[in-house]
Amino acid sequence: MATSSRDLTSGGIAGPILAFALPLILGNMLQTLYNAADSIIVGQFVGAEALAAVGSAYSLMTFLTSLMIGLSMGAGIVFSYLFGEGNLEKLRKALGISFLSIGVISLLITAIAIIFQHEIMSLMQVPDDVYDDMASYLQVIFIGLPALFLYNFYAAAERAVGNSRTPLLFMAVSAIMNVALDLYFVISLEWGVWGAAVATIISQWVAGVGIMLFSVTRHSMLRFGIKDMIPEKALFKELVSLSVLTSMQQSIMNLGILCVQGIVNGFGSGVMAAFAAGVKIDSLAYMPLQEFGNAFSTFVSQNSGAGKRERIREGMKIAFILTTVFGLIISVIVFVIPGPLMTIFIDSGEAELIAIGSDYLRIEGTFYILIGYLFLFYGIFRALKAPAISLLLTIISLGLRVLLAALLSRTPMGEIGIWMSIPIGWALADTAGVIFYRLLKTNHNCTTNLDRKR
Repeated sequence: MATSSRDLTSGGIAGPILAFALPLILGNMLQTLYNAADSIIVGQFVGAEALAAVGSAYSLMTFLTSLMIGLSMGAGIVFSYLFGEGNLEKLRKALGISFLSIGVISLLITAIAIIFQHEIMSLMQVPDDVYDDMASYLQVIFIGLPALFLYNFYAAAERAVGNSRTPLLFMAVSAIMNVALDLYFVISLEWGVWGAAVATIISQWVAGVGIMLFSVTRHSMLRFGIKDMIPEKALFKELVSLSVLTSMQQSIMNLGILCVQGIVNGFGSGVMAAFAAGVKIDSLAYMPLQEFGNAFSTFVSQNSGAGKRERIREGMKIAFILTTVFGLIISVIVFVIPGPLMTIFIDSGEAELIAIGSDYLRIEGTFYILIGYLFLFYGIFRALKAPAISLLLTIISLGLRVLLAALLSRTPMGEIGIWMSIPIGWALADTAGVIFYRLLKTNHNCTTNLDRKR
């Protein structure tokens, strides 16, 4: 029996998008909780230095996995377009080509990370009191990178054909397993950060292999053979263009975060621990906005493949209204209770760390609506096969963030200057997004009018 898929090219707009987005939101929140479990358990039962080590490693892992996630997301745009077009034979071809190429790249990333681990840590300015714990954690966690490729590739494929429930199911199983193993390895066996890493990679491999087997055995549209892996010039070119640019966009976004992490590390393990906790809360807080943007990208891709331009325009109005509402609600919650949120990761007796993290959350939380708009722009431009614009918006946002963080952190504001640089980057990137969309829309209208005259 095949798994279900969702056609977003007909019927209502708001309801189907929300129904499709909800499993994405829940799945990615679980994935964030999955990553946060290491920090929560290590922070509460091992200590602040161990939390700083795992938090700093998280920034590095987020950057590395973003390369694979970006490649899969870019390929997923092509998958969605072909599904909307109804070209299932070409869809299987696109799946085969993407699986081989992205898989090879993922193995190369894994090899490079393992070989150059200590050089990477040196670039990150990891303090001496954190270094050994972080090195121990990374030695194990890198083994899970190929599993992350499998999960994200098949999750992108399932979502492209409108099935957002299967990725949620496997992420839920993996997240529960990770928490259970974390508790056992870290608390019962007292393996410290090494135990947290072992728990994570076991769970990652269960999710990756599980979703792959489920997809190829239960979903005929996603089943491809060796002959489908042979590159077809035009299709390969399209996949490379979208995948590489989307991967660059995702990786630059996280490279910026990694650069900010390097600046934060210069303030010592205390600020590192507070920042590590704050970033986790941040990620959970705006996760619904990020995944709604990804869901809307699938909506735009399918309707673009079906040639339904008016439906895309109507969908955009609804998407921006929903993002505004979601963003304001989340901002109020985070702004009002930053202290209690910080104690999820940090012992309530660490008053100074909680105060630092609360400052971070109040500054970022006030402006979540801005990053919500930015996620929508990323999704729209990817879906309209203009990923270079998404890349440019990311460069604007993150480039300014890193520049301002480096400058403001050297003023009397200290780490507060780093926190302030982030929403400034969001705001300027949003402004650029509006300008680029209007230019793209104008060029499309001009092209359409010329075609009609001919």
